[in-house]
Amino acid sequence: MELVLAMDLKAGLVVHGEKGKRSGYRPLTWGASPVADPIGFIVHIRPVSIYIADLDRITGTGSHDRIIRECNSLVSHCYADRGCRGPGDMLVLPHLENVIGTETCGTDLHSYHGGYLSIDMKNGAVIPSGDDPVEFLSSVSGLGFEGCILLDISAVGTSKGFPENDPARFRDAYHGKLLWGGGVASVDDLDTLRQAGFDGAIIATALHKGMVPIDLIRRGYLC
Repeated sequence: MELVLAMDLKAGLVVHGEKGKRSGYRPLTWGASPVADPIGFIVHIRPVSIYIADLDRITGTGSHDRIIRECNSLVSHCYADRGCRGPGDMLVLPHLENVIGTETCGTDLHSYHGGYLSIDMKNGAVIPSGDDPVEFLSSVSGLGFEGCILLDISAVGTSKGFPENDPARFRDAYHGKLLWGGGVASVDDLDTLRQAGFDGAIIATALHKGMVPIDLIRRGYLC
C-alpha cells in the first residue's frame, strides 16, 4: 500500500490543516520539517510520494503551479488537487496525478478522462452535493478516472482514526484504485486500510506528531 505525504499549500507555505477550517490554517513548522517552505519541507522529510492541495487555487484566490512543478521534480509520485473546474484545467507533468475534487469539479463527471476523483466528505456527506459517500463511490465506478481518493475533510488534522467510518464498506463499493485521506492516527490505522484492500493512504498529522515513523514515508509503502 502506497504511503503519501499530504502538503496543504497556502500563500506559498505548507500549512497545517484541521477539519477544513482553512481560515485558521497556520505554517507547519513544528513537525517533521523545521521549515514551511515547500521545497525545504520535502528536502527535510524526503518522501517518495506527496499529495498537494493548493488551497489558494481551490478557493480561487491564487495559484501554486510553479511550486507544484518544483515539488513534483523532487519526488517519485505526486498527486495534486489544484481545484480543477473542468477537463481543460489539468496540469500535465511526468509522474503527476491530477486530483479532481468534488468540491470544485462541477457535476459533469462524465467529461473527465484520467486523473483521480477525490470524493471530498464533510460530516459524513459528499460536498457539495450532500450524497452518501458509499453510494456516490459506487456510482462513479464506470467513469474515466484512474482511481478515487476518499478525503474525510472533517477528520483532517485530527488523528482521530476511523470512529465514524468503516473503510471496508468503501472498498466494497469500488473496484478501482482507492486511496484514503483524513484522520489516520497510527500504524494500526494504516494496517486497517491495507487489510481492507486500499491502494494508498494520505497522511500528515500522524507523521508530524510521531505516531507514524518517518522511515515509512521515506520508504513510500506499507508492506
